Amino acid sequence: MPLNIVLIEPEIPNNTGNIGRLALASGSNLHLVKPLGFEIDNKRLKRAGLDYWQHLSVSIYDSIEDFFNKNKGKNMVFLSSHGTQDHWSIDFEDDIFLIFGKESVGLPKDLIEKHSDKLFKILLYSKHVRSLNLANAVSIVVYEGLKYLR
Repeated sequence: MPLNIVLIEPEIPNNTGNIGRLALASGSNLHLVKPLGFEIDNKRLKRAGLDYWQHLSVSIYDSIEDFFNKNKGKNMVFLSSHGTQDHWSIDFEDDIFLIFGKESVGLPKDLIEKHSDKLFKILLYSKHVRSLNLANAVSIVVYEGLKYLR
């Protein structure tokens, strides 16, 4: 029943560490797409993931192209503040790939355009907030998915 959490070019080690812990706690797989804004052995990353990192199922890809080539034919959805559908509309199924962009700018524009039919957002109820912290956003979507897959 695993979900696949994909981080495209993550920049903040603490977010990635916390998402790694979430992946392990939820039975999900973590996929990291380079370039990363930090080294995997960064102290902050390990501190955020504590001693769980060694037990985590993590795959690292050299580029976006590498990720898509190695995961052709997989069910993928994309999370972005530019989504037109809310995350409650995702048809969760085993082995789905939940793809998130980097903290500063989100998903690359070409991915948003190419996958607009599979682009979802988390609703925000304040005009004063542009987006949620990446680790919080991933948590919301992963646990929503687990609700349907348990």
